Amino acid sequence: MKRAADRPPLVVVGGSTNALSVARSLGELGVRVYGLGVDPFVARSRHLEPIRLGPDADSAADVEAAWTQALLGPATEHLRGAVVVAGDDVGLTVLARHRDALLERFRLDESDVRAQLGMLDKLTTYEWAREAGVPTPRFWRVATMADLERLRDELVYPLIVKPLLSHEYQARFPGATKFRVAEDHDALVTGYRELAEVGLAVMLVEKILGSDEQLCSYATHLDASGVPAFDFHKRVIRRYPPNEGLACYHVTGHDPEVKELALRLLKHAGVRGLASVEFIRDERDGLLKLIECNARFSAANPLLVVAGIDAARLVYFRAIGEAYPLPAEHREGLRLWYPVDDLRSFLALRRRGELGTGRWLRSIAHRQHFPILALRDPMPAVARAVLRARKALRQR
Repeated sequence: MKRAADRPPLVVVGGSTNALSVARSLGELGVRVYGLGVDPFVARSRHLEPIRLGPDADSAADVEAAWTQALLGPATEHLRGAVVVAGDDVGLTVLARHRDALLERFRLDESDVRAQLGMLDKLTTYEWAREAGVPTPRFWRVATMADLERLRDELVYPLIVKPLLSHEYQARFPGATKFRVAEDHDALVTGYRELAEVGLAVMLVEKILGSDEQLCSYATHLDASGVPAFDFHKRVIRRYPPNEGLACYHVTGHDPEVKELALRLLKHAGVRGLASVEFIRDERDGLLKLIECNARFSAANPLLVVAGIDAARLVYFRAIGEAYPLPAEHREGLRLWYPVDDLRSFLALRRRGELGTGRWLRSIAHRQHFPILALRDPMPAVARAVLRARKALRQR
């Protein structure tokens, strides 16, 4: 095995806590890690050096163009031979659309470009799932206001107005949840019009009601032949905001049914490299139904590391032609906790009469692992706290 000083650097393109996890995993081995477009608090890690760009772009397309230019231009000429990975959807788009050009300069993970870009598109993902026999919530393709009227008697509520490309939606509506929820036809028309007016393509998806604890997922890495390198299972305990936001409390588990459905979808789509598939169990019929799929490092990556499955090291060593063994199994009951967001989730659930103080305290009375806070690398947590405090002051 090569010495750390002889190994090439790694560049993570985009990302938040997942990018921080990647930087820490490889930085602790002595690998030089660079971040392009990562969240500001991630850039404060002692394990990562940010690649400086000009003024922030105003749209996802502008960001994609800026990152592409940085990777293929003089800003990264000194990083030839580096391993490049994606930490968010914009980064994944850049790596997929410019794969051939990037391979002339860098090393990339296994990939099927068609599958990666297809998984970014929510409608394509759902259509592939239906072809593969993987259950989904009811969904509808819509392109015009006339479609809403044509489908009026067929639609069910509450209904999700889901952008086909999440990163474009987030660029247009920073800080918003990943979709709009419509409780009736009037709210649907309003939500659809707001997104259509800024040029976003959407689909309509039945919102499956129930506890966030019904959410679960499977993650793996598929080699060039489609063979999974590992099996990782987890479920969600809470999200913030409840029932629609990002997960703020995860726990590892094991569910063969989740694995079977996830691999059925991934193999049907032809996905190669990293992938995670999220489901929700519908309490009405007991079936697991698809939520979404990500073909990149996910937000749960810090929990994979705790469980002994260091996906960042696996990808890196495979890219440079070295083996990296992984355990056959991972421990159940390991927890990843975002304390501030989970507290906010608890307060929201308590106001709705869905979670009492005692039950919440019992739920967190476990050994916890944190996605940002680390004593050996404290500055990201400090920077995140400062950024949040400033945002709260601006809102007030």
